[in-house]
Amino acid sequence: MADVPENAPEHCPGTSSEQAGKSASCQGCPNQQLCASGATKAPDPAIAEIGEKLSVVKHKILVLSGKGGVGKSTFSAHLAHALASDSTKEVALLDVDICGPSIPRIMGLEGEQVHQSGSGWSPVYVDDNLAVMSIGFLLSGPDDAVIWRGPKKNGMIKQFLRDVDWGELDYLVIDTPPGTSDEHLSIVQYLGSTNVDGAVIITTPQEVSLQDVRKEIRFCQKVKLPIIGVVENMSGFVCPKCKNTSQIFAPTTGGAEKMCADLNLPLLGKVPLDPRIGRSCDEGKSFLNEVPDSPAAEVYRRIVQSVQDYCSNRATDVQNAT
Repeated sequence: MADVPENAPEHCPGTSSEQAGKSASCQGCPNQQLCASGATKAPDPAIAEIGEKLSVVKHKILVLSGKGGVGKSTFSAHLAHALASDSTKEVALLDVDICGPSIPRIMGLEGEQVHQSGSGWSPVYVDDNLAVMSIGFLLSGPDDAVIWRGPKKNGMIKQFLRDVDWGELDYLVIDTPPGTSDEHLSIVQYLGSTNVDGAVIITTPQEVSLQDVRKEIRFCQKVKLPIIGVVENMSGFVCPKCKNTSQIFAPTTGGAEKMCADLNLPLLGKVPLDPRIGRSCDEGKSFLNEVPDSPAAEVYRRIVQSVQDYCSNRATDVQNAT
């Protein structure tokens, strides 16, 4: 749970629970008196601080999936690259996958470090208009393991949102770990006052992925996080020579297309498998720049355009509502 202190005993009901400080499991906890007083149920002051900090960020986009290994970080990186290809736009990519930060490698920033300034942590820049922040920049090496419980991970996410000197941004893309747990609850809670545009849900065609992605969709609905749409990654393999398509991960239950139809969600696109995508990520390069004429790059550009259109339309709706 996101509201369980790091030094709490087993079976802690959580600081925001009605049983906080009162249940049998609270006996002997150093936080019992504070929890029983009701002070822990007050809103986290960081929420308002983050709201003020991110008030100069026009669009905030989460990239989610209930399943690991479906290409969230790859998509997040290429979405950021594509948005930043417009030199008039300021873009940032935030990696909140605390235990598996792959964004530094994908963005070609391994070995870079974060510097402290008077206005907070300075992000690392790929280009003049593309900033990146990841816990990977705070580790001594890429093979270091982050072995943290939930509260410490949540504290790091809070610091990323509150203490990084993002400046004025057109887009903030947030890459998340798989699942619907601590990090996801924290990011939604902390961004609650910032008018998040929504989430892009990533899946692959096979049912073993789709069943976990449906859980992520339910999570978004429960926490009232708008869903921009769904992207199906690894959607067939297009032979670079004969151009025929083979289904490596067969959509045995209809794939993302049927799931979106059943749940009344937009399918933003189907990105085919292309080994050059993986190679570009390993080399820290943008696939969209390396192989701009590939079928996958064309799909990516259509997806990015759909995301931009969604953000523009939502901004108009919000403005009209106020």
